[in-house]
Amino acid sequence: MKIGVIISSNDAETFWNALRYANFSLGQKDQVKVFFMGKGVEYQKVSTDKYNTIEQADKFLKAGGKVYACGTCIKSRGQESLEACPIATMKDMYEIIKESERVVTF
Repeated sequence: MKIGVIISSNDAETFWNALRYANFSLGQKDQVKVFFMGKGVEYQKVSTDKYNTIEQADKFLKAGGKVYACGTCIKSRGQESLEACPIATMKDMYEIIKESERVVTF
């Protein structure tokens, strides 16, 4: 199955659970793409020992998951594009939603 996950929260626990779901789905042999939007591009800043969002994101990327991040949202926060948070556009989000069989938002 093709799954799109859109994360717009910067709440550490919510973000951590979203990535845990994405990692679980990859483990089920699904194709998963994650799009960070709005406050969701801040996952590196909100990571904690208890809700280690960076660790979950790294695990997702190493397992073959694809990550995209709203370029406008990144730029408005003075952040730069990284492998774990690459700049993307609304067109990319549109394509993720269009091709996915299921879309989950957090």
